[in-house]
Parts: sequence; C-alpha cells; structure tokens
Amino acid sequence: MNILVTLDSNYIKPLKVMLKSLFLNNPEEKFAIYLMQSSISQEELQNLSDYIEKHGSRLEVVDIDDNYFDDAPILLHYTKAMYYRLLAYKFLPKELDRILYLDPDILVINPIKELYNTNISDYLYAAAYHDFISVKEVNKIRLNPYKIDAYYNSGVLLMNLEQQRQSIDDKRIFGFVEENRSKLIMPDQDILNALYSKNIKTLDEILYNYDARYYRYYKIKSSGIHDMDYVINNTVILHFCGKRKPWKKRYSGKFHSLYKHYERLAIY
Repeated sequence: MNILVTLDSNYIKPLKVMLKSLFLNNPEEKFAIYLMQSSISQEELQNLSDYIEKHGSRLEVVDIDDNYFDDAPILLHYTKAMYYRLLAYKFLPKELDRILYLDPDILVINPIKELYNTNISDYLYAAAYHDFISVKEVNKIRLNPYKIDAYYNSGVLLMNLEQQRQSIDDKRIFGFVEENRSKLIMPDQDILNALYSKNIKTLDEILYNYDARYYRYYKIKSSGIHDMDYVINNTVILHFCGKRKPWKKRYSGKFHSLYKHYERLAIY
C-alpha cells in the first residue's frame, strides 16, 4: 500500500506515532511511505527510514525543489507546502495509480485495507466531510460562487493519481488562490472543495475521518450506537482535528489516553 505524508521536522514525532498505529493495526501489510518534503535534514530522514524499515515497510523521500513554486501565490503564514498534497501527482512515480494521504495528527486504529481498495475509478479523490450543519453552511457561503455540496476534510485523501494527471491543472489552482485570497481560511482544503468537490467520492466520517473532538455529538446523533466500543472496534481513522493536539501539554480529550498509549509505543 502507498501512503503519502507531507510535513517538516516539527511533525516527525507525531508522524512516528501515526505510523506506529498504522503498522500495529495492519500487521500483514507492507507500506511504501512517500514523504514529500523540502527542509528535513538527512540525519532526520535516515532516522525516519530506519524506524519505518524496522516495521517491515520502506520510506520513499520525494524532495521538492523550493524554487518549483516560486511563481505560486502564498498566503500569510501558509507556505508553498500547502500545494504539496494537491499537486502530489506531479512528483510521485508515474507507475503509481493510487495513494492514501494521511495527516500526521491521526491514529489508525483498525485495518485500512478496505479504505485503500475503495473504488474511485470515476473520481479524483475519496474523502469524508464532517456532517455539522454550521460547518457545511458557512463554507458554502464563504466559497460562493463555487458550488459545493459538502466541505470535505483534506486530512484523509484517497487519491486517484491516474485521473489527477489527466484532469488537474496547477495553473488553475494558482489562479484560484490569487483571485480568492480574502476568502481562504484553510487554503489547501478550500482549494480542494471549491475546485474539485464534485469529483470527490464521499467516505463515512465515522469510519474514516472521525473527529476526536466530537465524541459526545456523534454518540447522541446515533442514538448511542457510536459509543466508545463502536469506535474502538470499527473506526479506522481517528483524527485529532483543530489547533489543540494530543502531543501538546494541557491537551485533554476523550481519546487522549489512547493517543498517549501509541505515543509511548512509538517514542519511548
């Protein structure tokens, strides 16, 4: 299976935690971890490669020349790296036809094979949206006149690379950013939704992009079905969305202990 991550040195520790959960809960799978980066040191890359090889998988480093995006517009504190996952198809090996992008603030707590093998032959991506009315409606208004039915989360993206090579134009992406600077809050996610939401296959958020902040909401909405037992036994991807992260001090949340468990296994 091919897994894509894009990050800098600040997220190597969370990446190791995410990978530990992936490896432990998919013991029969071998993974090729593709890391798109432009600033991680060789020492850090070697350490990460050794860590991944120890678990029977391999690291493939995709170095991005910082000059490549010289003409691409950037926004405030968002760097050129915001384009990496959207234009990954340009830098990944041509023989790859699909890859699963995962944010580093994720735990993979059940087998991922069914997600990875999802049929996306007629789509650019498969992704989940968080079914909160406020999120959907605010983003529909904010990204007007672009017609979106749902606002997909870009932290988990199953990518149809073959279709993307035929359909995605980087100039269209750069033009969108230039024309909509004042509207964009989460640039890569906004781009994904405004330009490509009609070409995204919807995944079940409870299974494949569970927002760890909203355990109580999910449980109430499901009339108690989506309780802790259900999540532990069925949810594949637990996503620690938002600014508060479980590896930082003073974090508290329903799944904090679970995260600390994997962190201990990965780091210590």
